[in-house]
Amino acid sequence: QVQLVESGGGWVQPGGSLRLSCAVSENIFNFNSVGWYRPAPGERELVASINVGGKIQVGDSVKGRFTISRDNAKNTIYLQMNSLKPEDTAVYYCRLLYWTNIDIWGRGTQVTVSS
Repeated sequence: QVQLVESGGGWVQPGGSLRLSCAVSENIFNFNSVGWYRPAPGERELVASINVGGKIQVGDSVKGRFTISRDNAKNTIYLQMNSLKPEDTAVYYCRLLYWTNIDIWGRGTQVTVSS
């Protein structure tokens, strides 16, 4: 069973930055895509994802502020969050999507943006 461990959440003032990490226990190229999500009414909305070919998708609400990247050697996915806003406050979940469309979710890491 693949394991993923999220870290990097915390409290930050508006305008600040945080970097989230998602460490995966197996080769991330085993997955069609990896990404970060956060809760939205009735769903978990895409924050950012990157597929095996390197194609990146970013949610409209975070474009220009958040950046996803991966370290293939460390099997780790990062989410650099800049210019944070109070509305970015959420639990952020790492998601791995297998080629079979089976997905694995992490337990989440809390991000709180407030003054």
